[in-house]
Amino acid sequence: MAEGERQPPPDSSEETPSATPTFIIPKKEIHTVPDMGKWKRSQAYADYIGFILTLNEGVKGKKLTFDYKVSEAIEKLVALLDTLDRWIDETPPVDQPSRFGNKAYRTWYAKLDQEAENLVATVIPTNLAAAVPEVAVYLKEAVGNSTRIDYGTGHEAAFAAFLCCLCKIGVLRVDDQVAIVFKVFDRYLEVMRKLQKTYRMEPAGSQGVWGLDDFQFLPFIWGSSQLIDHPHLEPRHFVDEKAVSENHKDYMFLQCILFITEMKTGPFAEHSNQLWNISAVPSWSKVNQGLIRMYKAEKPWSWRRDTRGDKPPRRQVWGCRDNSGKIAAMAVRNLRFIIYEYTVAVFRHTRRGQ
Repeated sequence: MAEGERQPPPDSSEETPSATPTFIIPKKEIHTVPDMGKWKRSQAYADYIGFILTLNEGVKGKKLTFDYKVSEAIEKLVALLDTLDRWIDETPPVDQPSRFGNKAYRTWYAKLDQEAENLVATVIPTNLAAAVPEVAVYLKEAVGNSTRIDYGTGHEAAFAAFLCCLCKIGVLRVDDQVAIVFKVFDRYLEVMRKLQKTYRMEPAGSQGVWGLDDFQFLPFIWGSSQLIDHPHLEPRHFVDEKAVSENHKDYMFLQCILFITEMKTGPFAEHSNQLWNISAVPSWSKVNQGLIRMYKAEKPWSWRRDTRGDKPPRRQVWGCRDNSGKIAAMAVRNLRFIIYEYTVAVFRHTRRGQ
């Protein structure tokens, strides 16, 4: 070929196979402790954290009552969650000797396990129907464990990964950011709280007062972002019952505080010591930054031995692929964010009068 002569462009038909979406059923990606390092270094982890931070920025300074766009996909996701809610009403608790872990939850979960793909198919367009079996796994992992009848932040992470996957395949778009948190995730929290109260679900992997919360983490991150630069609500106000009562409908963080006070008795400083400490941080911006660091920190993602014996660590991460065949996101099964100690470097302080 003469110098400077260009090759003709490749035939477009040759590129078609590589552009065809490929999907796989998620499988366990973590089997040993060193595998956790692979997860933290993976593109999937970067995508997942990037998704969390993008939504964090999108809701900054906005109330839940903020006027935002609601797309057809968002409406379909809310309808899916409404179905799960209705199934709770159709599956009342059964009489049993044990106070916690009502076995009716297993009946409810069995219905989801059977219908998950049909539910997801109502959200995903027909041209992406091949993705349904893969994405449905994340939905099933997002509502608790049917064997132990428990729920925790790992299940919450699975739902976030479910939403992340929908973004990766184009079902949810950039202008859905606010609605993902305020419309979909907020509705998800309502359904999960109803599950927890109806079936008296145990907190999965809870560390008691050493953890941020028994059940959730993300609404504290996004909720603190909502409150950044608020004209009069400061972190110290979320331990004030009146302030929470008057403002919880506008802010996700305060909704979480209200739910905690409804579910737990005794002094707030005793049953939710980490949150009590955070209430002395001077600004919501610092609270938000600190919570993000806690979420990404090594200890919250660390492995935990079964306290009932020397059993293998209970941590399972699931992989999925996007429409280019590369790993797009990791849904986390029972990936409970365990806070063994407070992040002193971020939130260290001394409460006045204590």
